[in-house]
Amino acid sequence: MGKLECKEITKVYQDHRKALDNVSFSVETKGIFGLIGRNGAGKTTLIRILSTELEPTSGTASIDGLDVLSQADMLREKIAIVPQEARAIRWMTPKQTVMSYLLWRGYHYKQANQLALESLKKLKIDQYANILNTRLSGGTKRKVLIATVTASEADIIFLDEPTTGLDPISRRELWDILRELGKDRFIFLTTHYLEEAEQLADHIGILQEGKLVSIGTLSELRGSSRYQYSIKLPPKAQVPLLKDSEVTTSKSGHTQIMTNEAEAFRLARLFSEQGVKFSITPVTLDDIFFHIVGQKVREENEA
Repeated sequence: MGKLECKEITKVYQDHRKALDNVSFSVETKGIFGLIGRNGAGKTTLIRILSTELEPTSGTASIDGLDVLSQADMLREKIAIVPQEARAIRWMTPKQTVMSYLLWRGYHYKQANQLALESLKKLKIDQYANILNTRLSGGTKRKVLIATVTASEADIIFLDEPTTGLDPISRRELWDILRELGKDRFIFLTTHYLEEAEQLADHIGILQEGKLVSIGTLSELRGSSRYQYSIKLPPKAQVPLLKDSEVTTSKSGHTQIMTNEAEAFRLARLFSEQGVKFSITPVTLDDIFFHIVGQKVREENEA
């Protein structure tokens, strides 16, 4: 099994802004890897470096043994990318969009035609194959872009915030597609939707101000958290005396208690006896992210 490896990747732009700061990690190139972080955390910069679009200021990176700088041409034959700013060309149809990409990658016309139709069918948008992109919904346009990279048969697919701007239904439809793709491709996914990473990613990395502050499976990230359970109370609910817990209150007035297993059990029994409405769950990625990155993020998410 191959690996994607970063060793001390740093990127400083001409305006002296440090987008990445000594980022190092290694993951197997199978399944889905999710990279999360606030806007400006460095996600796009890292994905551009790994997809051979941008040179780092220092450090090295390789994918399946191929160096992203010295062996970029060989690596590009194995990868495909949908950048964050990518848009389906208005005056082309989905079929034309996919075929043009495949022809650019060196496929013959007959093969490009066949692969384009197969890819559009796999994403369940083959009924739109000959309709102009400008007439399609936002979700369908996004699926057209995903179809271009899946049709290429690339082993490794980079997707930079692929569901940004989609409605909840379209987003979940695309999640189903990505889950299927992740069964036989490696998908490197960046997102600021924490639920998206939680639902899709086999491994998750957290970027904060250019630094990789945590990486692992969701279970590993939960295990590294000080608290394992989250209890949520409605507005104006009275909070009892607590042991080894942390309490936060949202702008809507809801109270969240982060605590360990023993205290969670005690509180659940207490609230039940008092008739207090509450919910209790294992900590989510949102909770973990909040405790790693800080209070300011939670406040921004609720704004």
